[in-house]
Amino acid sequence: IKSVDATAFKLLFSFRFNDLWRHVNGNFLAILLLGIAISIFSFASLITYLLANHPIQVWSFFFGLIIISTMLVIRQIYRWSYLLIPYFLIAAIGAYFLTTLNPIQIPDGMFFTFLSGAIAICAMILPGISGSFILLILGKYSFILEAAKTFNIPVLLVFMVGCIVGILSFSRLINWLLDKRHDITIAALAGFMIGSLGKVWPWKIAETFRLNSKGVQVPLQETNILPNQYMEITNSDPHFGGAILFFALGLGLVVVIEKVTNIIQNKS
Repeated sequence: IKSVDATAFKLLFSFRFNDLWRHVNGNFLAILLLGIAISIFSFASLITYLLANHPIQVWSFFFGLIIISTMLVIRQIYRWSYLLIPYFLIAAIGAYFLTTLNPIQIPDGMFFTFLSGAIAICAMILPGISGSFILLILGKYSFILEAAKTFNIPVLLVFMVGCIVGILSFSRLINWLLDKRHDITIAALAGFMIGSLGKVWPWKIAETFRLNSKGVQVPLQETNILPNQYMEITNSDPHFGGAILFFALGLGLVVVIEKVTNIIQNKS
């Protein structure tokens, strides 16, 4: 992302597409985007179905993924120090606080649409926080979805420009932090991941609702509860055994991927 700079635009407008491709590491970006596209079209419907019918197991799986991924991120710290703990804790508390915020409503003007795109896209880089969730907090989720459904080109273009400006700017900030304050940045990113766990806690009850893009009522604000409370309040099976199983599967999947990656790297 950081390689999309003045040099890249100069190559683009000079029609030097081969040089541009090498400059932005086009092979990597193309494979990455292809993987994202395949994932969306292959698993989006499956995940939607599973969340609707087996939410506890799915959230338990994600919980395991985030826990083990956080441990792998922490391992990237070059030199551990107790001075890193405050950064970890502040990021964790900030992320948790963010996941508990009630939605606000900002105006629908073009400036605020641009600002919403710039802020929401930053969540693509930060682990644990989704861009759609940021839009929900800003009160712009339904507004942008409606613009997409009605092909409101001016709104979509301004939103996309905001996304581009946001990710190009924020990627440079993160890159600078990793270069100048690597261990502090990694500790903070790990804190963000831990703080986001409240959002994927398997047992929760809905407090408020919203209408999704299909006009179906879905939970907006949820409260986390313990498995025994879930059974008492909802009179439903908390599926504690299944939750443990899928939590372990989430842990194991990341471990297996890391082992396979290490084997491939060692062979190459």
